[in-house]
Amino acid sequence: MIKKDIKTLGELKQSGYISRSIKDELRENLIRKIQQKEPVFIGIVGFEDTVIPEIERAILSRHNINLLGLRGQAKTRIARQMTEFLDEYMPIIEGSELNDDPLAPISNYGKTMIATHGDNTPIAWLHRSERYVEKLATPDVSISDLIGDVDPIKAANLKLSYADERVIHYAIIPRSNRCIFVINELPDLQARIQVSLFNILQEGDIQIRGFKLRLILDIQFIFTANPEDYTNRGSIVTPLKDRIGSQILTHYPKSIDISKQITQQEARINPEQQKRVQVGELAAILIERLAFEARESEFVDSKSGVSARLTISAYENLVSTAERRALMNGEAKTEARISDLIGIVPAVNGKIELVYEGEQEGSGVVALNLLSKAIRNQFVTMFPDPAKLKKKKEVSPYQSIIEWFSEGNEVDILGSASFDTYKKSLKQVTGLEALVDSYMPKLKPETKLTMMEFVLFGLSEHSLIGKHSLERGFTFKDLFGSMFSGGDDGNDEDM
Repeated sequence: MIKKDIKTLGELKQSGYISRSIKDELRENLIRKIQQKEPVFIGIVGFEDTVIPEIERAILSRHNINLLGLRGQAKTRIARQMTEFLDEYMPIIEGSELNDDPLAPISNYGKTMIATHGDNTPIAWLHRSERYVEKLATPDVSISDLIGDVDPIKAANLKLSYADERVIHYAIIPRSNRCIFVINELPDLQARIQVSLFNILQEGDIQIRGFKLRLILDIQFIFTANPEDYTNRGSIVTPLKDRIGSQILTHYPKSIDISKQITQQEARINPEQQKRVQVGELAAILIERLAFEARESEFVDSKSGVSARLTISAYENLVSTAERRALMNGEAKTEARISDLIGIVPAVNGKIELVYEGEQEGSGVVALNLLSKAIRNQFVTMFPDPAKLKKKKEVSPYQSIIEWFSEGNEVDILGSASFDTYKKSLKQVTGLEALVDSYMPKLKPETKLTMMEFVLFGLSEHSLIGKHSLERGFTFKDLFGSMFSGGDDGNDEDM
C-alpha cells in the first residue's frame, strides 16, 4: 500500500509504486471486492441480478459504459458509486492541471517539472472522491467546453507564440485525466460535438485547433442516456455508439416490495417526523402501486417513464399530510390514513408526462384516477373480490356494511379529523370492524382503523357504496343516494 505521506518522485519510486491505467485500477479493485465478498454497489436496489452483473462485466472488460434507461433509474448514482472501485489515493505531480502520473507525465508542465527537479519533483495525492467529474450535456456545449482552446490572454501575459503548447487552455476532459468522467444525457450533445469524442474513446488522444499535440488521456468514460431522447431531442451518432464498449439497460423496480424499499431508503423524513408519524404497510404499498399503475396508464406517456422520484416525493408528502393533521389537533403521534393520500397529488402532478388524452383530463384528475386504481387493485389482494363473489353468486361478506348505507346512513372522513372523531366515524358503520377482524385479527388499534377506512374506499371503488368528495375530505353513503345527490359512484374519475 502506497503511503500518502510520500512527497517526492524519488520517494515514490523507492516505495515500489507501479503506474497502471484507471481501467486496470477499477478492474483490480473490483476483483478484490468480488473475491472478498464485499458489497459492490451500496443502496442500489433491484439491480442485483440484472444491471449490476453487466456493469461488473464491463469493468472487467475495461470498457467505457453507456447507461441507457428512463428517468429515475439510478443511472447517475451508479456512476458516482464507481469511485469506490478506485484506490483511496492517487499520486500526481504537484500543480499539474492534467493530473500527471509522476512516472509517465503527459503535459508540458509535468515533463518540465521532472526535467528540472528530477527525483525531487514534488508529489501531491488525490483522494478518489476528487477523481469523479460530471458534465450535463446540453445543446450549447462546445468543443472548447469539453476539450479546450487557445487562450490569447495566456499567450499575451506569458509573451508566448501561438505555436507554443503552453498557450492552450485545457477544458474539462483533459483535466479529468486518470479520473471517471460522466456525460449525462448524451443525446443532448450536438452531433458535431459527439464527433470530437471519437479519438478520445478509441485512441485516447485529443486535438486542439491546429496543434501537433497528442495527449494520451487515461479516462474511464460513463455516459447516460434516456431512450426517449433519441426521438425528442437528438441521438447518439452511430460511430460514437460503436466506440462505447458496453451499453447497459437499466429498468424500474420489478416488484412493489423492491419499489417500497427504494422509496423508504431515499425519502427524506427527519427524526421529528418519524417520531410523530407512523406510515403503515398499506399506505406505503398504495403509493408504490400508484407508480405501477401510472406506468401502465393510457393517460401517461410510457416512453417518458415514471421516475422513482414520484414515489419518494409522494411518501414525503404523505408523512407531511399526516404530520400537519396531528399538529392541528395537538396529537403527539398519528398514523397515516387512506384519506391522507389526497395529499400526495401535488407530488404526482409534476412527475408524470401526459399524452394528449391525459392533458385533456388534467394532471390532477389523472393523479386521482391512478390513486383510485391503486386502491381498487390493492383491495382485491386483501379482501374478497366483489366481482368474483357476484359472478359465483356467493354470500357477500360486505352485505351488512352495504345495508347500513342503504338505510340512509352516511359517514364523513375529514382530512383534519382528530383521532377520536376519526375513530367514532368508522366505528358507527355496522359490520365494518367485524369484517376487518375476520380477515386481519391481529392488527393494532390505529392500524385497524386505517384498514376499516380502506374497506370503505375499496367498496366505493367497486361501486358497492357511494363516495362524494368534499372540500375537506370525503362522505361515504348509499350508492344510489350518492348518484342522485351528484356525488361520484366510485368510478375512475375520483379517488
